[in-house]
Amino acid sequence: MAANRKILLNSGTEIPIIGTGAYAPADAEAQSKVKDWLLTALKNDYRHIDTAVLYLTEAAVGQAIRESGIPREEIFVTTKLPWNHHHRVRQSFEESLHRLGLDYIDLYLIHWPGAVFYDPDNFKPLNPDGTFKTTDSVTFNDSWAELEQLLPTGKVKAIGVSNFSIKTLEQLFKTAKITPAVNQVELHPYLLQKDLRDYCKKKGIVLVAYTPSGYSTVRSDPLILELAAKYKATPNQVILAWHMALGTVIVPKSENNERQKENITLPTLGAEDVERITALDRGERLCNKADKHGQVYGWTYEQLGW
Repeated sequence: MAANRKILLNSGTEIPIIGTGAYAPADAEAQSKVKDWLLTALKNDYRHIDTAVLYLTEAAVGQAIRESGIPREEIFVTTKLPWNHHHRVRQSFEESLHRLGLDYIDLYLIHWPGAVFYDPDNFKPLNPDGTFKTTDSVTFNDSWAELEQLLPTGKVKAIGVSNFSIKTLEQLFKTAKITPAVNQVELHPYLLQKDLRDYCKKKGIVLVAYTPSGYSTVRSDPLILELAAKYKATPNQVILAWHMALGTVIVPKSENNERQKENITLPTLGAEDVERITALDRGERLCNKADKHGQVYGWTYEQLGW
């Protein structure tokens, strides 16, 4: 079963190659269901949960782990520093630990390279013109130095980044003493990010894919449908199997029991079919597209290096 496969990180810890994303909309009804579908995922043999402060699900993750009866050391937990906490890394980390109710976190990521203005009551502060209110008072180099200071505490096993490009990683390496263990980015057949893959492999950074299926846009591609019929699998299973063939860690999210099982019961694709899927790449982002201001959470594609 794919959920049992693990990849060794440069920190010496192992990460399960398939996890479950723990994102949920901010409304009360959706949030109230999180613990239950995470418990279902754990019962379905998932041992890797990917959450974040911005998902508002850390408390539910901790509750699910405790109620599952599964030993803590068997579950890999990722959470992330939010974009408006770049100036308060240690405090934010301790707050995440408290919400999770855990003694340690397996992987802690900088969620977004850009620093957003800190407003404790608003994760998405806006300027009068509707753009994200960012700040230059702290950089991700500063934040990374603080993440590095967390490792000796034993409260985190590995540190990494998310949404970083070659450009922002190069900037990070100007001051970094520790190489990120992970870079979590959008990856799917329409967004291969080959240059970033090659760069991260050279640096010993494991890529983790969010939006791994590419939504219905990729799942409905004629080639994916053809291969789904060939392998007697769902389009989603074919795409996730492609990720497995490339050695990419993935964190698909499903609240549905049967789909959770599907996501870890994957066919083995032939090498030629892997190449055919890889050839679908068109550099198309489906998750974090630029807004009407030409920005993604306050940064332009040029700033992001996208």
